[in-house]
Amino acid sequence: MFLTWLSIEQGRSPRTVEAYRRDLDGLTAFLGKSEKSVEDCEASDLESFVASLKKAQLAAKTVARQLAACRTFFKFAVQENLRKDDPTGVIDGVSVPSGIPKALAEDEVAALLAACTGDDSYSRRDRALLEFLYATGARISEACGLSLSDLDMDQQVVRLFGKGSKERIVPFGAPAKRALEDWLSLGGRDVLSPKQWRTRADADAVFLGRGGRRISRQAAWNIVRKYALSAGINKDISPHVMRHSCATHMLRHGADLRVVQELLGHASVSTTQVYTRVDNDLLFATYVESHPRAKRS
Repeated sequence: MFLTWLSIEQGRSPRTVEAYRRDLDGLTAFLGKSEKSVEDCEASDLESFVASLKKAQLAAKTVARQLAACRTFFKFAVQENLRKDDPTGVIDGVSVPSGIPKALAEDEVAALLAACTGDDSYSRRDRALLEFLYATGARISEACGLSLSDLDMDQQVVRLFGKGSKERIVPFGAPAKRALEDWLSLGGRDVLSPKQWRTRADADAVFLGRGGRRISRQAAWNIVRKYALSAGINKDISPHVMRHSCATHMLRHGADLRVVQELLGHASVSTTQVYTRVDNDLLFATYVESHPRAKRS
């Protein structure tokens, strides 16, 4: 009932619903050791559950996510009269370090994009994917789920479906347009297209993988890492770093925070605001360059 509510009434994605299921399965298994259930457990049981997660040396972010899943479930249970109380109401939250999103320097992004030089179908696809990720700040799930009908090449905009299937329109520049046109032209996408499509969703996919299937998230990760390595970027990099880089670079060049929020599909501006933090080197360099009395003796 709870998972159905998440999917239908809350519009959560299948991946999110699956994550909730795993987290609640973990709670159910833990409570079962004491012959308790989610219907009769108490706050002390949930505190013990959180303590067991910390003892297992799980990352703070993982523990916080599992506790958040429990909070959502018990609030639902109270609303549906499955319980009279919410045992999570008296439990303290889990502190998660608020790290600054990792972003590449602009010259690093340029080097990564320039590393894809081939003209075969896979190189064309990879170049189009990389340019698209940086141009739009799209999540990797949004890029993998992109359909041909979502692209408007004339207007240079794309329709993206974010978390909760929320739709937004995002523009993209000339480099991304050229790369996409190159991929979608003869010798690009058609080379990876099968004689017979397995599903209609595959037939409408912008980015294809082997066998003519819609490209997977793992394949997209591998593409980003491959060209980062070719460009000599020795950092822990992922498709999400391209999203961070897009947002960070736009803000550094004067983009309005609310505009970047809309482009990224953030529900709250506070999520976008983290990109406005700068490292100490940039802070001091800017201070020295701009303050009239910044020079040191």
